[in-house]
Amino acid sequence: MLMLAKIKTLKIVRFKKSGRQRRVVSVLKIIACIHEKFPETDVQNLGETDIIVTYEYQKTPAFAWHIIKTAFVAAVTFFGAAFSIMAFNNDVDVTKLFGQIHELITGQGTSGFTILEVSYSIGITAGILIFFNHFGKKRFTVDPTPMEVQMRLYENDIQTTLIEDSERRGEEIDVGTTDTSGSNRT
Repeated sequence: MLMLAKIKTLKIVRFKKSGRQRRVVSVLKIIACIHEKFPETDVQNLGETDIIVTYEYQKTPAFAWHIIKTAFVAAVTFFGAAFSIMAFNNDVDVTKLFGQIHELITGQGTSGFTILEVSYSIGITAGILIFFNHFGKKRFTVDPTPMEVQMRLYENDIQTTLIEDSERRGEEIDVGTTDTSGSNRT
């Protein structure tokens, strides 16, 4: 355990003092740094071959700004979804369709509000809840939501692109490189 604690404190890369910076580090460089400190150690990589190290000075915006952004995103999502559903219903002319179905089954014209509209509204609500897999903080299953899946795919694409671009430009910190760049920030 003592060796593991020392390995976790090894300095692998340094950053300049200003701005946001990102470096790609080869796992071979990390293994070489471990072997410098502990030459008798056997190290086996069980994960990725490259990692991305990002330095970013965190300035936390005011809590009110978080509330404003959340309210804006919720409003855009709500009104966008409502507009999409209404546009679909108008394109298909759902009101006329429900009227024709009601007249076909009952033989009478509709007053404009029937059990079909009620069941359709409940069905849309249930479909949205099932598709997005949660209501508020309550999750229906342990499966990730479609948004979580897409965000994970997006994050993987970003990481792959950063690693490939760094390798292409020759900026990856690998075993043969000694320049870890920057001043004294670790």
